[in-house]
Amino acid sequence: MSIHTPTQPSPSTPSGLIPPVVVWLGYGGLLPFLALAAVGLWAPSTPWWSAALLSYGAVILSFVGALHWGFAMAQSGLCTAERTRCFVWSVVPSLLAWPAVLLPPAIGAALLIAGFVAHLIQDHWLAARTAMPGWYLPLRWRLTATACLCLAVGAAATVAH
Repeated sequence: MSIHTPTQPSPSTPSGLIPPVVVWLGYGGLLPFLALAAVGLWAPSTPWWSAALLSYGAVILSFVGALHWGFAMAQSGLCTAERTRCFVWSVVPSLLAWPAVLLPPAIGAALLIAGFVAHLIQDHWLAARTAMPGWYLPLRWRLTATACLCLAVGAAATVAH
């Protein structure tokens, strides 16, 4: 049984090399954000786009929260308190995402952005304590930044319209 320090990449994934399926799924998951933000910019009177953007953002925020449930189950280097923190945190994004779809679009988008940023902070906390693939945090930064930018564009479009 080998224990990895937080600075060591997982032996099954070379440091920095993102598996192709992760690239396709991760970046592909940004397409609805980009498309809906574009609708907000160029056709803000379309009645459904802001609800669709918030709903998609809520689904994705809930999904990324669930990552920490999986990490809590799978990472061997966590003490009981750290594992508990991961389990507890994993439900917080869903609890932020659900009311976001019920709020006015600009406020809902702000809540989702706060949730994505808070989750990224939790990702850094976890990565400092466990062996994560070298590509994980850079990918999470890019995905989070793009999702937050699209939500911000959507919020601005709803305020301007």
